[in-house]
Amino acid sequence: MGRPSTAEVKRRLVHASGSGMPLLYLLGLVEWRTLGYLFVFLAAVVSVLELLRLFGGLEWAVYDELTREYEQDNVAGYALYVYSQTAVALVFGPHIAVPGMLMLTIGDPISGLMGSAPVGELKSARTLAAMFAVCFALAAPFVIPVSGVV
Repeated sequence: MGRPSTAEVKRRLVHASGSGMPLLYLLGLVEWRTLGYLFVFLAAVVSVLELLRLFGGLEWAVYDELTREYEQDNVAGYALYVYSQTAVALVFGPHIAVPGMLMLTIGDPISGLMGSAPVGELKSARTLAAMFAVCFALAAPFVIPVSGVV
């Protein structure tokens, strides 16, 4: 496995920064419903930015740095990331949504930094095991108290 590029590390840090939204709830700074409203607002902002980027000629250097080549003419991954977190916040309660959000914001970047595989191929067993362990550790404090140990 090679060392990840600087751009890849930056993309993964953007992923990890998404933990700030569920942390607002976990720290008691906002109610769950308010967090949903914040996500809707953020999704609206992201939609405007993506429309301007794709159709309005918005060319910020950050887009060149943080988007992949295949995202240049398509909705960028950061937007899909925000949309998915918004949907999860609106559809599920915090005991399900927060672990899912943390898996996306923390687990996925760790997995990506540990190794990648060509499209259609599996990552290494070591990477998959690490991803499972991280995601389990992120989910357990939320899910076990609600469902109990099976």
